[in-house]
Amino acid sequence: MVSSAQLITVLGPTACGKTAQAVELAAALDGEIISADSRQVFRRMDIGTGKDLADYVLPDGRSIPYHLIDICEPGERYSLYDFQRDFRLAYDDILARGRQPILCGGTGLYIESVLRGYTLSSVPANPALRETLEGTAPERLMEMLAELGTQSDGLDPRNPRRLIRAIEVATYEHQHGPQPVRAFPPVPSLTIGLLVERDVRRQRISQRLRTRLDEGMVDEVRSLLAEGIAPEVLIGYGLEYRYVTLHCLGRLTEEEMSSQLEIAIHQFAKRQMTYFRGMERRGVTIRWVDPAQQSLVETIQQL
Repeated sequence: MVSSAQLITVLGPTACGKTAQAVELAAALDGEIISADSRQVFRRMDIGTGKDLADYVLPDGRSIPYHLIDICEPGERYSLYDFQRDFRLAYDDILARGRQPILCGGTGLYIESVLRGYTLSSVPANPALRETLEGTAPERLMEMLAELGTQSDGLDPRNPRRLIRAIEVATYEHQHGPQPVRAFPPVPSLTIGLLVERDVRRQRISQRLRTRLDEGMVDEVRSLLAEGIAPEVLIGYGLEYRYVTLHCLGRLTEEEMSSQLEIAIHQFAKRQMTYFRGMERRGVTIRWVDPAQQSLVETIQQL
């Protein structure tokens, strides 16, 4: 089953242990890991993004190669279009060297763009437009596409993010003319989701947050601000960077930062699971595994 798919994908919500499980799997299959995390591409954003680079080192000292981590400077634009391009380069390179590619991460949109083969436009993001459309009912988004003269065939009405992107593209092309698009065929994958009990996940999130704060997450954000990265840029990265930056600016006390951030991460994990369930409805087959009951290596061995 693995050889016919060529790609193995490991996904799941934050704090479910994806990296450690994927590394163990890579060690067993002579594999390399391609990160599917929208924030780990940025250098010096280590603690807040949970890169956990030490996890890529095996007990015997060998290191598992990883890709699409630390490839951009904070503040640089890195889009889904860029991710698809970089994924394909890494994926083809890994296969050419006879090794097993393993896509691992929690950014559902990145993963789905590979597994379902999104055809993307080079039109740049329009944050102001996205903010305006955030929360708009899918029915209204479909109407807006029709008003712009754009066909909505092939767009899932249950995926507002894709509808908003289609409006973004159509709006831009009305002003600047047609832009190039890139076809991206779906990549066959054996896709495994890590399903951790809700209470266990919540406990892990809380413990991990305390650990990251102890490891110097606030100092990491202060260093980024000190090198001239604008506060609004860091706030735009969400979660840890949003709340810690607000604390560094004096807008939140340490207690307020910790409390609000913990709640936000729990909510984020819930949204991740909602997105993954949506991927299943849209045709992505995910084999869910409780890593406390069975490792990914054991799962693969049984297929």
